[in-house]
Amino acid sequence: ASAKEVMPAPTPEPEKVIEYVEKPVIVYRDREVTPAWKPNGSVSLKYNWYGEVENKKPKEDKDGDWATSPTNAGRLEAVTNINFTEKQTLYVRTRNYHTLRDDEKQNQNSKIGSDSLRVRHFYNFGTLGSSKVKAKSKLVFNQSKGDAGRKTLEGSVFFDFADYFPSSENFKVDTFGIRPRYAHSWIGHGNNDTKNKYALDFESTYTLPAGFSAELNLYSDYTRHREAFDVGTDGEKKKGQFNGAMEAYLYYTLPLYKNDKFSLSFDAEGGYDSYDFHQYKSVKNQEGKRTNRRVYSIYLQPTVSASYKATDNVKLTVGAGAEYRNFVISAESEAKNWRWQPTAWATMKVTF
Repeated sequence: ASAKEVMPAPTPEPEKVIEYVEKPVIVYRDREVTPAWKPNGSVSLKYNWYGEVENKKPKEDKDGDWATSPTNAGRLEAVTNINFTEKQTLYVRTRNYHTLRDDEKQNQNSKIGSDSLRVRHFYNFGTLGSSKVKAKSKLVFNQSKGDAGRKTLEGSVFFDFADYFPSSENFKVDTFGIRPRYAHSWIGHGNNDTKNKYALDFESTYTLPAGFSAELNLYSDYTRHREAFDVGTDGEKKKGQFNGAMEAYLYYTLPLYKNDKFSLSFDAEGGYDSYDFHQYKSVKNQEGKRTNRRVYSIYLQPTVSASYKATDNVKLTVGAGAEYRNFVISAESEAKNWRWQPTAWATMKVTF
């Protein structure tokens, strides 16, 4: 018998299964790109109204012990603040006064302050080396009473040690440092009452809980005059003396209402403004009046203000309040009569 070889029928090879795995397409949203730095700043106009002190006109102040400048007057203030580089800032401020209701002899119904010009240049050095100390310089030009008045050139550097202090939600040291300072001043265009001031100051600001904040400044200097000045009452003259001063302020802010464009707040501030110390008991100043060794004044100013954000770059503010102060003429012992003066203001600030 013959056997026939059985051949298996050919079977097709299985098809290769090719899997196409779609990789997830990740779509990134437009990332926020920090724009290149460009100059920025603000311009503001502010008008202040100063009412009568104790509802009395200056002519009724026979002793000149409470109707201070400005009284029954207005003041227009213009401030320009420009950050023209990332580290440099230019600040320019002008103040111009005018009388109100002065329909009689000058200084009978009104008293005005001295028109002034202030120019400041700041340079931020940032943090020094590996320390936490920040440094910022300040150059100042001040002028009061117009071109014929007193002019001052001043230079200083503020060394801020605030980062060495721990902070919390209830307490923060905002600034805390010393400022070596030199100032040269004169009157008019000559050598009238020329003097040089060599100073070392302490400056500090603090954030406190419950809407409070504080400021404490201590000033010390040696002032050297070109011409001798009178000290005491026996005709003795000196060309220099040591001076000191203290400023201590407490601030309070209570927001009353706020939405996207409108805000209303109650503010109050007060303290020593300022407490001055001098080396000599009595010094005759430019006006012929004498200033004693210790002079101080304390004030309290509560106000209510409302702000309206007209656009992203324009903000309008109005406010009103009163200042309570124990005005002092020349001596510490005379700072005992409190008087009050109403005030109001309106501001327009444009940022760019």
